[in-house]
Amino acid sequence: MDDLLKTLVDKGLRRETPTREEALAVLRTSEDELLDVVAAAGKVRRRWFGRRVKLNYLVNLKSGLCPEDCSYCSQRLGSDTGILTYTWLKPQEAADAASAGVRGGAKRVCVVASGRGPTDRDVDRVSRTISAIKEQNESVEVCACLGLLKEGQAGRLREAGADAYNHNLNTSEATYGDICTTHEYADRVETVERARDAGLSPCSGLIAGMGESDEDLVDVVLALRELDADSVPVNFLIPFEGTPLGQEWNLTPQRALRILAMVRFVCPDIEVRLAGGREVHLRSLQPLALHLANSMFLGDYLTSEGQAGQADLDMIADAGFVVEGTEETTLPAHRREERPHERVSVRLRGAGTELPPNA
Repeated sequence: MDDLLKTLVDKGLRRETPTREEALAVLRTSEDELLDVVAAAGKVRRRWFGRRVKLNYLVNLKSGLCPEDCSYCSQRLGSDTGILTYTWLKPQEAADAASAGVRGGAKRVCVVASGRGPTDRDVDRVSRTISAIKEQNESVEVCACLGLLKEGQAGRLREAGADAYNHNLNTSEATYGDICTTHEYADRVETVERARDAGLSPCSGLIAGMGESDEDLVDVVLALRELDADSVPVNFLIPFEGTPLGQEWNLTPQRALRILAMVRFVCPDIEVRLAGGREVHLRSLQPLALHLANSMFLGDYLTSEGQAGQADLDMIADAGFVVEGTEETTLPAHRREERPHERVSVRLRGAGTELPPNA
């Protein structure tokens, strides 16, 4: 094990991709070896991101009534999950919600809408929303997550002021058909490529805990590395009653940490984000996850509540980490050079910001 971890750290410091077998070995380490794995991956995390934690905030522009049948999703076609459904927020409503997250310390706002993908009219609507958010918070990063993109739509979002686009691969290509039948894995890859080619920072991640194998987890993370995503959200399945995966409780806190460590070794200089389900599955081990991930969502998710914003900030401080400021760039210098679209903000966040009750 010592030789494996030394090899993985050395590769991470050189930005080299581990072999598939090495990545699989991380997921199969014993309980006695877990803290050694976290410490090793933590060295790679600190090399490229120090002790900074980037905070992100979700604004759900449109909820429910999705025509897709993704098995994990509470908004899926025909679901009976009892979630709140509503049509598009007005631009000012979305901007006000985004400002609440910024006051809580968020550096990036993710604007999300349910559905297969946006119409051209939807892109116009979201463009107005992005403009409204930027007017109120000039330095905030805006990431759009609107589903599958058609030709030309990514460029229009970029022109409107979007900095990034999120579209997760979720699981391996080999098992994608088991969780969704209304679109294909290749559709998701194409959307991430369209966003990247249009100059948007590509954000794409996974969902762990859907009954997948170790091989599936490693394969999707290797695919994300090949896709050259700038940020990789790691979601842990929240089993919603009324969905096909509503009874899938496959994760332990230790398993979640091993997954995060594997992602860090495969994506050493990429923003790794603690995303949905972290509170449910990591539980009291959340602070250890900060040694692996350099980014996290603050507060609530799309259709589920997260940890209170102040509790997140306290956890970061207690674990010896610091919130990344708007004057700091997230990606290491070599990746910023490879991503000329990344905007560098010069406005400093003021001190003494007020935190909303559950930002």
